[in-house]
Amino acid sequence: MTEDTQQVQYKVGGMACSFCATSITKGLARMPGIINASVSLAHEEALIEFNPKILTDDLIRQTLLDLGYTIRDPRRVKAYEEQQKEIDWERRRLWIAGTMTALSLILMSVLWLHLVSLNIIRPFMTIVMPLFALITILDPGYYILKMAWHSLKRGILNQHVLLEFGAFSGFLGGILGLIGHATHIPALEFPAPDFFAVATFITTYHILSGYASLLVRTKASRSVMKLLELQPAMATVIRNGLEQPVPIDDIAVGEIIRIRPGEAIPLDGRVIDGSSTVNESLVTGESLPVDKTVGTEVIGGSLNLTGSLMVLVTRVGEESFLQQIAHQIEEARAKKPGILQLVDRVLAVYVPGVLAAAALAILIWTLGDYMVSGHMDITRGIFAMLAVFVMGYPCALGMATPLAMIRGGGMAAEHGILIRGGEAFQVLKDIQWVALDKTGTLTEGRPSVTQVIPLEGTSEPYLLKIAAIAENPSEHPLSRAVVQYAEQEGLDIPTVDDFQSFPGKGLQATWEGRHLKVGSPRFLEDEGIKLDGHESQIKSLQAQGNTVVGVAENDTLLGFIAIADTIKPDALEAVNHLKKLGIKPIMLTGDNQYTARAVAQAVGINDFRAEILPSEKAHAVRELQQFGHRVMMVGDGINDAPALTQADVGVAIGAGTDIAMESADVIIMGDRLSAVPQAIMIGRNSYHKTVQNIALAFSFNGIGIPLAMTGLIGPSWAMLAMVMSVSTVLINSFLGGKLSPPSQHLISSVTSYPIKAKG
Repeated sequence: MTEDTQQVQYKVGGMACSFCATSITKGLARMPGIINASVSLAHEEALIEFNPKILTDDLIRQTLLDLGYTIRDPRRVKAYEEQQKEIDWERRRLWIAGTMTALSLILMSVLWLHLVSLNIIRPFMTIVMPLFALITILDPGYYILKMAWHSLKRGILNQHVLLEFGAFSGFLGGILGLIGHATHIPALEFPAPDFFAVATFITTYHILSGYASLLVRTKASRSVMKLLELQPAMATVIRNGLEQPVPIDDIAVGEIIRIRPGEAIPLDGRVIDGSSTVNESLVTGESLPVDKTVGTEVIGGSLNLTGSLMVLVTRVGEESFLQQIAHQIEEARAKKPGILQLVDRVLAVYVPGVLAAAALAILIWTLGDYMVSGHMDITRGIFAMLAVFVMGYPCALGMATPLAMIRGGGMAAEHGILIRGGEAFQVLKDIQWVALDKTGTLTEGRPSVTQVIPLEGTSEPYLLKIAAIAENPSEHPLSRAVVQYAEQEGLDIPTVDDFQSFPGKGLQATWEGRHLKVGSPRFLEDEGIKLDGHESQIKSLQAQGNTVVGVAENDTLLGFIAIADTIKPDALEAVNHLKKLGIKPIMLTGDNQYTARAVAQAVGINDFRAEILPSEKAHAVRELQQFGHRVMMVGDGINDAPALTQADVGVAIGAGTDIAMESADVIIMGDRLSAVPQAIMIGRNSYHKTVQNIALAFSFNGIGIPLAMTGLIGPSWAMLAMVMSVSTVLINSFLGGKLSPPSQHLISSVTSYPIKAKG
């Protein structure tokens, strides 16, 4: 970022499809001073780089508003509230437009079926039908008119422009019909009620399509909101010798905060008093907890586990770890490949195609007719042009993707999967690589005992019991893992007489006169306990991703206990299922090489990268994308957020952090990795349903437009065709076989697999 470049990010409301995102991008690109504009429909955001010497933030904001979109409050709670207001407003629009359409259809039915004398019904319809059309176009449909006008001014041809051509063609045809009947000019005696009804009808369907799309996105957002902690972030600050809760944004460098057991560490800092164990896996990817004592650094976003800490704040604002992650997320979003949905690729050709067909229709019956017969049939040319606009509006095409999304979203929800937008449905079918985080994604994210290794003369139960007795008073996660394993084995764990902990090393205790020591091999050696002959065994266990704990009684080594972050029950089978779908897995982790290799081998992943930073995860995803691959990223931690954003589809495990979930396109409720291949299968199914819907929609529009060009198809037939096409698409979307339940081979036993290296 240079002095001539400034970046601004907006939460944008009112986008219904990726064509809206394209329209915003084009509209901004036409402004002098815009360097780059990246718009995400799934996250409803626009990230814009511009030259502040040429352009201002206010002008960019006004352009977005002129295009018919809204700018939401960047604060998460407010954004959800505004989204709810949008739904309420769209529902009001739909209710008014639906009422006008229903009344129009009732009157048209009376006219068509001759239920009332034509001399009575026609004068009445002459007044109310244009009124219904005007109300629909100018009240609930006004926002469409505004969007179409500003798009057209910027040379953008989109679905809003096509809608208004169709709606105003219907209204104009109705007006000409009224004039023709009033003046008895045969050339202008168009079927006025039919034209007015179609103007009302197509505007209503456009509103319905936008409402359906908004519901799909909002339903997922509401579910996400329930998963997130919406309370303001607070921290306990010591000021004037008193502890007081203070919003994180109000804390300055140099202040002292207290962090109690179980609390998240709010800011980066240095420990000045106390000792504890901290789980940093969500921010660093390291699976095992880290001991913190006076002088050590702590990272905002990690979780304090066992002791109370007094921390001197060293970084806030732009310098903090979380802010750096936020910048990396913005960078990833800006560099994320664009996704233009199938229906919008079709519309990009279809909209100018309809406009060209309308122009051709009037040319055929004017210049073409003159060249053949020597006279021009202007009336028929106007009628044909209006009919093309009316017949050309793709109501069913506009519903094709939202209906398929609703169906696919319902199927996904049945399997505990939340899909947040149409872009994810569009690209799931194309996924070629799945990048998987390790800690909390492939693994449980907590330490467990994997092996108990007694030395000669010691039994396994006795070794485990001695270790558990010594570890029982400790709250250290490794100690709790040993104690829980002993309890599962049914061992009795008596209380010790004396206990002393050495943070980062080990502990010692006295029980029935026996002196017990448990800790790292180095700790035991420092205590004078010899490990001669066991070094190779210790290194072998560590190479398999284990933390090795030695156990001694009265200065005699009894054996070792291996502790590791265990693999999730369904991880191996989920990875195998991905391979069967033709998808290549790769593991990205901040953990060390030994642990990463062991986990990768255990779940059948050949390609992995270890000890990488959050930005490097996003870069690894970007590298795959640069080769033309579509990439899915699966993670649960803060350190995964940039990669989740960069990926074509980001998948967050629902038990993970709110930052990860906010960055993702798909959210899996709970810890089921088997839901990842399920989501891909649902995406493929939904895409095929979209293709079917588009084919059905075009079967009506493709036939109707050429017929309309002849001037033989009136607007009533166009309205009937729209009803039939939308009904067909609706039936196709919700009928047919559902996705089969998850196969039994994806549902594993509840026993975790210990991490063991192959060979």
